[in-house]
Parts: sequence; C-alpha cells; structure tokens
Amino acid sequence: MDLGLTGKVVLITGGSRGIGLETAVAFALEGAKVAICARDEAQLKAAADHIRQTADIETLTIAADVTKPEDCIRAVNDTMQHYGQLDILVNNAGAAAARPFELIDDEQWASDLDLKLFGAIRFARAAVPHMRESGGGAIINVTTSWAKTPPASSMPSSVSRAAGQAMTKAMSHDLAKDQIRVNTVCIGTIRSAQLEARWKRESPELTWEQYARDPRHNIPLGRIGNTEEAAKVIVFMASDAASYVTGTSINIDGGSAPSL
Repeated sequence: MDLGLTGKVVLITGGSRGIGLETAVAFALEGAKVAICARDEAQLKAAADHIRQTADIETLTIAADVTKPEDCIRAVNDTMQHYGQLDILVNNAGAAAARPFELIDDEQWASDLDLKLFGAIRFARAAVPHMRESGGGAIINVTTSWAKTPPASSMPSSVSRAAGQAMTKAMSHDLAKDQIRVNTVCIGTIRSAQLEARWKRESPELTWEQYARDPRHNIPLGRIGNTEEAAKVIVFMASDAASYVTGTSINIDGGSAPSL
C-alpha cells in the first residue's frame, strides 16, 4: 500500500527517543522529510544519527521545550524555513506521571498540563496556519488509553491526556473545513526507558521477553508492545491511506483498555 508520504514534511515533538524516535524512522522509511524536537541536544544528535543509519536521510533537529511558547513557534518556523512546508504534526512530548490523587499538589498538576496539553496546543496553533495555506494536513496527538477509563493512582497523566482527547475531537470539527485531520492514538503498555527501569527494579531475574509476557500485566494479547508497533499506527493515521479519518482515537494497548 502506498501511504502517500513521499515528500511530505513531518514535525515530531519528543522525537529524540522512544515512540517519537521510532515514529521518525517510520516516516523517513516511507519517504517523508522529518524534523524532530526535544530539549536535550545530545539526544537529538544521537537520534539524527540513528535515523540516518536506518533510513539514509538527514533529519532536522531542533532543541525546544514545549512548555515555552517561543520555543514552539521557533520549532515550527525552523521547519518551514528548512523544508518550505509542514504537512504533519505529531504531538508526542510527555512522560508518564501516575500517583494517587492526594499526593499531587498544584504545581505538579500545572506542570503536567503545561507539558502534555498546552505543549500540544502551542505546536498546533503555530502549525495550523501553514497547513491551511498549503491546502490541508494532519495532526496526531499522542495520548493514553488510561484517559478513557482512568484507573486508581493514574493522575495527573490520565487527566491531562483526557483533556488532549477532548481537544482532538473539538479541533477536528474546527479544522475539517481546512482539510486538516486531527486524531489521537492512545498508548497502552509499550516498551520504554521507564518500563525497562521498572523491569530491572522489580524482576531482574527475568529476561525482557519473559517480563514482557508476564501475566501480571493483564494484557489480552499476552505481551508488552514495542515502539515500532505504535509508530506504524501513527504513520498510518497521518497518511493519505487514512484520508477520511478525523476526530477519532485508536488504542495501541494490546486490548487492555476496557473501552473502545
């Protein structure tokens, strides 16, 4: 299947590692031009080297903090200046934060919302005019399946991501007239640096494969997912193959969410 991504320009926040980096590789392998942003310049350089070795393309790297409005605007402007267009935005920046309600203070609530919700708002606000001018585009907001049916001790992430899902639906209505599609992918248990640290802390006697298939995770497909599986869904949702899909969400969680 031709995904229609050759020559398209994609900007990925949180693109230096994990799902963001794997998504950048997947887009590059489909012929897209890629820009990635993150706060750590050393990680950005390592990510660009990995993309070049894997997909044989050069990647635009932008050191930016999504909690700083000026950085968000600069990242979009740098992408436009370098490539001359912006077709796809993947709002992926953020890290899991899960604690019981009574242990979260105002500063932690504000910090999480600033990173995960307002970061996506800032980047979309900067990107939309360029997409509108070029006749359309796609925005993918990376959220979590927890946001639909939050379990205990899942805050503040589940609440910030729930707001991101509501924003996705509202934006899809506002921007449909401009042929800008807005969707969200809802991440479940996917291999990450945080999860690997938990594995080594809780079950150092197990190999990763054993840990990933441990029944305690309660995943219907029987294993923890990997970043490549998440990246493939993101790329599909942003591609021409999903040209009639907007305002929707897809769980990438091995069937573990109790809701659609």
